[in-house]
Amino acid sequence: MAIRNEERIGPLLGIVSVAAGLASAQFITSFGTFLNNPIVSLGNRVIDHIPFSIKEFAISTFGTNDKNALVVSILLIVLGLSAIIGRLYFSKNKTKASILIYTLAGLAALASLFDAGANPFSLLPSVVAGVITVLILRMFEKKSIASEVSVGEWDRRDLFKTVGIIGASIIVATSIGKFFQTRTSTQLQRLNVILPKPLKFLPTPPTDPALTKPGLSTLFTSNEEFYRIDTAISVPNIDVDSWRLKIGGFVGKPLEFTYKELSARPVFELDDTIACVSNEVGGTLVGNARWLGVRLDDLIKEAQPSSTADQVMGYSSDGFSAGFPLAALDGRDAMIAIGMNGEPLPLEHGFPARIIVPGLYGYVSATKWLTFIELTRFDKRQGYWVPRGWSALAPIKTQSRIDTPHNGETIVAGKVAIAGVAWAPTRGITRVEVRVNSEPWRDATLGPELAKTTWRQWWIDWIATPGHPSISVRATDGTGVTQSSNIVPLAPNGAEGWHTISVSVS
Repeated sequence: MAIRNEERIGPLLGIVSVAAGLASAQFITSFGTFLNNPIVSLGNRVIDHIPFSIKEFAISTFGTNDKNALVVSILLIVLGLSAIIGRLYFSKNKTKASILIYTLAGLAALASLFDAGANPFSLLPSVVAGVITVLILRMFEKKSIASEVSVGEWDRRDLFKTVGIIGASIIVATSIGKFFQTRTSTQLQRLNVILPKPLKFLPTPPTDPALTKPGLSTLFTSNEEFYRIDTAISVPNIDVDSWRLKIGGFVGKPLEFTYKELSARPVFELDDTIACVSNEVGGTLVGNARWLGVRLDDLIKEAQPSSTADQVMGYSSDGFSAGFPLAALDGRDAMIAIGMNGEPLPLEHGFPARIIVPGLYGYVSATKWLTFIELTRFDKRQGYWVPRGWSALAPIKTQSRIDTPHNGETIVAGKVAIAGVAWAPTRGITRVEVRVNSEPWRDATLGPELAKTTWRQWWIDWIATPGHPSISVRATDGTGVTQSSNIVPLAPNGAEGWHTISVSVS
């Protein structure tokens, strides 16, 4: 049975051709960290120039899957353009189809030149994608000429066989590229790294109240469940043997360390809660971990900072930068972290090294995939997010969250546990209160305090009666300041307000 609809077959062949080009580009990326798939390069440029309102919508809608959503969106656009390319090419509009292909490849190539660590060879994946797309289209065209029929008249079996072979090749090329990248990451992260032991271990954590309070956040957030917010579409794949950390700028003694040299220095443990400034009231972009690392203030002192320096700027291998006041190195145990919850830093969380500064939002401090620390001035340099409308100074605000019950949940009347966490890193939490409807505030029971830098779990028993009550929570930090009910938006330095939920009691 022959298929005679040119307009139906052309888009399919266009999609297959572009997919083959992108698969070839993916294969090429396995040969160097300075090579990115065209989709990744385009995504990086979107992130660089995206308006705050769209970023806020993406994070509030997709959470930690915001970058996946961006990639899918770009792929859908490319899919639509691929179909147009195929339709034009096989409808005797080859010139227009070619212009569209070269335009897309050119835009991706241009985008790749702005990737971190880019060089002239960074153009290669986009160029290869464009060339392979054209070659596959010509192959389909020659096959039609050789069989003396138009593409629209191909036999169905012959068409599926050809598309199937190319599809299998696409899968193989993509898998090989991803295999080599994953294999390298796994070897570097899990096999080659043995964490040093701290001079003094922190006390063994107490029994976690979450074991007996279903729905309550655990004392420590597992590495797998820890939130991830950054600007990297593709997680950097760093060779630990060639990695270097440099400290420079307004210093009298520039420093440089290999991973081996850095990890050979005295290390210490730190229990610390970090949070994203994009975390809505009651949101999940916050986590608590036991970090292992080198004292940052010791390294800065060794570099002999100039008296004119007032900012510490961290730079990531992916081009991200974040700066915080030099004055924040006030003994609060800021560190260059190399371990997280007893393991080498997971690749997604900054391997081989990242900065942790207790009490500061991540966008000004928590540089992952760290390669350079610059001593500079606020009037000379701005971190990645500051020119985009965020505050240059970003202390983490006192916040509390209800983990259980969930907003909108239906519960059975009777004794119910209301539980959650509260945090005010460097200040600590001294009190948490819960209110149901307009009833008086009640003090909740506080969980163990690991340190002033960590969150505290809390819980309270409540006798629920039928209805649709609202439940609010507020916390008081170690300075005696209690959360305000005033609603403050995310920008420019973090949300404020009481976390309030509504439930149905039957």
